[in-house]
Amino acid sequence: MPRKKETITLSIPPGTKEKLEAIARSLDIYWGKDPSISGLIVAIAQQSVEVGKPFTLDSNQVNALQQAIKALSDAGRIGEAQTVITLLLERGNLDTAMRQSLLKQASKLVQTWRSQIDDYRQNQQPFHLLYENSQGRELLYTVRYAEPRFFERRFYLMIWCEETEDVKDSIPELPKLWHNRNLIFDRIRSIVPASGKWREEGLDYMKVQLHFRDWMVKSYQRREDDIEDEIIGDVRQVVRKVVNELWLIREVARYWDECVIVSPESMRDRLKQKLSTLCELYDIEIRS
Repeated sequence: MPRKKETITLSIPPGTKEKLEAIARSLDIYWGKDPSISGLIVAIAQQSVEVGKPFTLDSNQVNALQQAIKALSDAGRIGEAQTVITLLLERGNLDTAMRQSLLKQASKLVQTWRSQIDDYRQNQQPFHLLYENSQGRELLYTVRYAEPRFFERRFYLMIWCEETEDVKDSIPELPKLWHNRNLIFDRIRSIVPASGKWREEGLDYMKVQLHFRDWMVKSYQRREDDIEDEIIGDVRQVVRKVVNELWLIREVARYWDECVIVSPESMRDRLKQKLSTLCELYDIEIRS
């Protein structure tokens, strides 16, 4: 049953309709191919978009916030310094030179995180890490092991942490990976030393057997985590230490039927869930 909608009548000066459509277009709010004024009004009412000019900062305000960034950085409060930079970049009316300067500062702050983490790793010093995920939720981890890893043209921080509650529901079938996290450096908000011992065993992992088929038999390039790699008949069999299921699933999805997860069954089930959801979204009937 279609939902009931309310209607309103607006009296607006000449030319206002075109201006509203331009705003809707700039915010990517459409009905079909045309910008939607109704959608724009709903978005404003729901406070999901903001309109109008960003607030303007005078030179004294900019200088004060720059000093705040420096003070926070010097105090080791890198996450808060990044928050101030983000505020200036997203909401301030800044000239090009100032924006470039702030972007460089943000890059240096990320390097500061990496330098601090490298020091902890070298000294085998556990640490508490405050992290803000992509949904804006702050998570506190007690890190016993950490190492940077490169995935898809970007460095990430892989950690082994004591906490597991935030992932039990998302990967219930993979308890061996509950202690591992894959973090983005610029979402780190704070780091302070923790008591206890460093984890010498490193990250947890699962041994996953993959079969590469067809053109991938010859074109597959061996990975650092591969512990077995041999061609058996028309299949290239690879056994890999997997520390994070996300990157494995993305790799397999990229190759379609040229790469198959053979074992363990729990990792196969993880991919089956993704495929099942995909079939539902595209109205594909799965026959048993």
